[in-house]
Amino acid sequence: MLSNIPTPLLGLWQHRIGYSTGMTTVVFAAYIGGLLLALPFTGVLADRYGARRVLIPALAAGLVACALFMTAGDVLTLLVARLLTGVAVGAALSAGTAAVVHVGGPGRRTQASLAASVAIGTGLAAGPLVGGAVSQYVGAPTVTAFVVEGLLLLSAAAVVHRLLPRPEAHADGSRGDGRPGEGESAGRHLAERESAERDSAGTGWLRLPSVPRANRRGLVTSLMAYAPGMTGTSLLLALGPTLLGSLLHTTNRLITGGIGCLMFGASTGVQFLAKKVPPGRVLAAAGVVTGLAMLGTAAAVHARSLTALTAAAVLAGIGQGMSQYGGFTRLGTEVPPTRLAEANAALSAGGYLFAGILPILTGYLSDATDVATSSTAFATLIAAAALAGTLLIRTTRRAVAAS
Repeated sequence: MLSNIPTPLLGLWQHRIGYSTGMTTVVFAAYIGGLLLALPFTGVLADRYGARRVLIPALAAGLVACALFMTAGDVLTLLVARLLTGVAVGAALSAGTAAVVHVGGPGRRTQASLAASVAIGTGLAAGPLVGGAVSQYVGAPTVTAFVVEGLLLLSAAAVVHRLLPRPEAHADGSRGDGRPGEGESAGRHLAERESAERDSAGTGWLRLPSVPRANRRGLVTSLMAYAPGMTGTSLLLALGPTLLGSLLHTTNRLITGGIGCLMFGASTGVQFLAKKVPPGRVLAAAGVVTGLAMLGTAAAVHARSLTALTAAAVLAGIGQGMSQYGGFTRLGTEVPPTRLAEANAALSAGGYLFAGILPILTGYLSDATDVATSSTAFATLIAAAALAGTLLIRTTRRAVAAS
């Protein structure tokens, strides 16, 4: 939720502080930089020492980010706040999602993966709605919004502290963090754990997140859909205030937040339908939906239509939700438990890398040309990547079936 609460406020800060559209997208994407810095640590550390020890410091970083947002008077403070936001988000995407799957237990990995993915989508949807409503109708919006967020982070810290047991081994052999231990409950996982350890990309606690060799095809396939899906929604979030202001002549921040909420609300809702379909098919369909969403975005920009832009955003959310569910579920059901947080970190890092770069390029191209030209160019590029990913996913599935 913290990652998206600032989105409707970007235009307000831009007016107060005075910076370009390109810098607006840099501020937006700075949290992705923090996320990419955090992911090589959080996944590996959570797998080794338990999610609790990763999530508590990450939530503290989120609280510091809230304090910085409330007092920001320059671009540097906003950038630092967004970087710290990325640290918190990175921990949630890797250690948080893995913790939910571990607590769910071996017999409910699919349901737990859905729960974790839906939680992400719910937060992403609530963030812009809360930020937009508060900034439009409540006094001191850049303070009030982050007081609300800070209270939520404190409640999350209380839940993690109270409900995630410490990772020390218990008498029955369990680790206490929801993962198999050395007792009888861990016996059936011993072979896959040893295989995962032999196949580890390295022994250090700082390395690029990866997956066991047997799961690499699943990671690459997931990224083919997840990266375009995340990039499409990031493009709409980063340029949303500019698109609405310059093309549609509205400065109502609730509209900006409402479109973001609809986008991620659709992302969350579609995952309940996707659970009935095998992850591979979900990933293939996600690319098609994302491609249509980006082509619809380009059409909406040229038509200067709020209705068309909203419809494109909903489609983008559906595509992102399908790719998120398909990717995390595939890893959650295939990757050994001892490498799951790291696998989630690898998927998140790959998706967010492109989701951070392309919106920034779009923003600076908008400064050099205009927002219609830049958004059309990059929406078309994302559409091409999404549709190409679908073709590759389907080709891979046929090859695996044939072999």
